[in-house]
Amino acid sequence: MDKVSALVREKILQVVSKNGGHLAPSLGVVELTIALLRSYDLTRDKIVWDVGHQSYAYKILTDRLNTFHTLRTFGGISGFCRPEESPYDICVSGHTSTSISSASGIAAGIGLSGGNGKTVCVIGDGAMSGGLAFEALNNLGALKKNLVVILNDNEMSISRNTGGFAAYLSQSLTGEFVTKIKRDVQNIFEDAPLGDKLLNFAKKVESSIIGFVTPGSLFEQMGIKYIGPINGHKIKDIEKAIKNAKLQNSPVLIHVLTVKGKGYEKAETCPDIYHGISSFNVESGECICSSTTQPSWTKIFSEKIMELAEIDKKVITVTAAMKDGTGLKNFSEKFPERFFDVGIAEQHAVTFCAGLATAGMKPYFAVYSTFLQRAYDQVIHDVAIPNLPVTFCIDRGGLVGADGSTHHGVFDIVYLKSIPNFTIMLPKDVFELKSMLDISLSLNNPCAIRYSRGIAPVYDLPIIPLEFGEPEIIFKGGTVALISCGHIFDEVYGVYKKLTEKGIKTALINLRFLKPLKTENLMNELMDKTLIVTAEEGILSGGAGEMVQEVILDVGLMKKVLKFGLPDKFIEHGSVSELRKSVGLDSESMFEKIMRFLDKI
Repeated sequence: MDKVSALVREKILQVVSKNGGHLAPSLGVVELTIALLRSYDLTRDKIVWDVGHQSYAYKILTDRLNTFHTLRTFGGISGFCRPEESPYDICVSGHTSTSISSASGIAAGIGLSGGNGKTVCVIGDGAMSGGLAFEALNNLGALKKNLVVILNDNEMSISRNTGGFAAYLSQSLTGEFVTKIKRDVQNIFEDAPLGDKLLNFAKKVESSIIGFVTPGSLFEQMGIKYIGPINGHKIKDIEKAIKNAKLQNSPVLIHVLTVKGKGYEKAETCPDIYHGISSFNVESGECICSSTTQPSWTKIFSEKIMELAEIDKKVITVTAAMKDGTGLKNFSEKFPERFFDVGIAEQHAVTFCAGLATAGMKPYFAVYSTFLQRAYDQVIHDVAIPNLPVTFCIDRGGLVGADGSTHHGVFDIVYLKSIPNFTIMLPKDVFELKSMLDISLSLNNPCAIRYSRGIAPVYDLPIIPLEFGEPEIIFKGGTVALISCGHIFDEVYGVYKKLTEKGIKTALINLRFLKPLKTENLMNELMDKTLIVTAEEGILSGGAGEMVQEVILDVGLMKKVLKFGLPDKFIEHGSVSELRKSVGLDSESMFEKIMRFLDKI
């Protein structure tokens, strides 16, 4: 098995170094994956992976060895678990903390249908800090199903000596011989005088012993048997624990200790850097990426929010376990008392921000668009209804590339614009992001600023200062109007240049604000247009384009409107340029469709 482990790690390194991906998490679970596949029959048993970025070894060892080289590429296999990709991927897993809930339902469903298959889920890499995981654990104890939860602990928080002794004791307390004795004793006590009292005393003694020498007391109190900690790189130890777990008539949690990045020294030393990484040189560990001096949207936000914190001591930043990804690392070091990382808990983060605002603070919640979805009710109930000045700095708005459908931030415009009291701003460039953050500081209501992943552009255009709620009319006149919503301006500006080259005089408009939107100047510009074109990198249905069209109709203008955006389907993974082209949201595709449309009218 050591040879198999080495070959799997070599394959993961080879492909991820070329395609990018989640390296350290997957390197750490190779032996665990092998033990699972040796212990369960996948023709009837179900293995559910949490998040899915730990599943690369699983993909290789099930049915995707020959396609693994296409990982995260356009048309290739996903970096997460996708049932349509393989029958061995039981659930979609791109967001964290879902596995125990899914596996509980699967186990209950198998029992109701009279099946005899086993269900196991693997959770870890921080996923246990998500509230949904604890909701599921709370319910799991009451279900009394023989569901096995593997807790992959890759933070090395328990020493080897303590872990080894605890593992020995836990396995002894759940082994076949001891399990049989415990059942026999229970039967004897139940039939004996004072049997209930004796049985309760015996259970308390066992619980006390386990709680004294292991970290499993919490789980035992919830009705979940605890085994571990187990060395997650010893296949036989894991297999023995799984065998013992299957003997129980109740849910079992197996606590497995693994080294994140195992087998690649650079990833073991810096697991945070190699958690998710773009293509890199295996020998040196250095990133292979195009060099640019232009800062990213996240970098611009990072620098500007620190400026605001210098101006106003009430500025507070909050993140949900994404300090680095959202650009708050420097802020956390400069203003540690005004920075809060609440863990993988977006719901709590939003309501925590509401509490800060209630206490007179000015909270900024930096969050990926796709993760804010988990806190939609809190956005409405705790922030919007009481009309609190919480600013949502929405990173990764739009298509994000190789992470695919679970991570594209394409729904935020739709799910936020319907909420009363909100201000929604969509910057097209560096200047506008900075200006919108300035505006947010003076607002006394909820505010969302939505920006993209990648480089923040600077355009060769005149800089027009922001006026609250007013769209930017960059160029006037002509028979065609192009209206851009946010960072998709890079493609829209390309369309404008192509139309101009064709001799078609065109108005170019940057919406800037979705809510509020002042319409007088906008309608005056659109009054004499033959064709109005809108573009957004978000879902078309219910999006910004539809809103603009409603405004046009409301004032009685009967104009032809051509809307560009994302179709009513989930978009898979690939580079942003490939994905835009695939849905007709690149400048060339939009230009060609506009020309065909103009020919018809």
